[in-house]
Amino acid sequence: MNKMIGEAVDTVEALKPLVADVANVDIVVCPTFTALYPVARALEGSNIEVGGQNAYLKESGAYTGEIAPQMLLDAGCTWTILGHSERRQYFQERDELLNEKLKFALEAGLKVMFCVGETLEERENGQMDDVLVRQVGNGLKGLHEAQFAGIALAYEPVWAIGTGLTATPEQAQEAHAFARGLVREQFGETVADNLRIQYGGSVKPDNAASLLGQADVDGALVGGAALKADSFAAIVQAAQ
Repeated sequence: MNKMIGEAVDTVEALKPLVADVANVDIVVCPTFTALYPVARALEGSNIEVGGQNAYLKESGAYTGEIAPQMLLDAGCTWTILGHSERRQYFQERDELLNEKLKFALEAGLKVMFCVGETLEERENGQMDDVLVRQVGNGLKGLHEAQFAGIALAYEPVWAIGTGLTATPEQAQEAHAFARGLVREQFGETVADNLRIQYGGSVKPDNAASLLGQADVDGALVGGAALKADSFAAIVQAAQ
């Protein structure tokens, strides 16, 4: 929940020339809902896509305060984030609801960054594997192979978001490999091998290359470091 409309547009205007030469990395910005349309307009013709931060599981109706995937598409989005740790933590979004939201967004034509990850308490109690088994298993339940072309799984160790703590590259790799293994068990080798798994948790220009260099880390879900064009651009450059 950052940036007024003008600030958001200024940020992407500054970002565009910094990443204009990047051809082999998919770049997506996810501003707050009020800024989506003007940011999408500002990015027309660029190599930067736009995404929402959430979406509901209805196209329209008496769901005050919610936003439909179709509305995000109408505003210029190609992506949305679902299941972010803050949605799970503050708004009690459960795996079953997120599974419904994921299916509905995909059917509407949006691509989805689907977030999973354990809290500090869960990690300290040795529950990381159990949490991922539940969140990946229930969250992706009932999908078919073709739908995975529109999904990026985002592993967020909740203990490393906004805390300054970062998973080591080895910790990130371990969690990503485990999550990919769960997908392999559930959906087979082809889906697992092709699935993009992003790391999200205090990604910064100075640690991006070491995180993204891991075998099973295919991208980054960037928080605070994406609020400034130069730091976000440095992470994009590291992804190359």
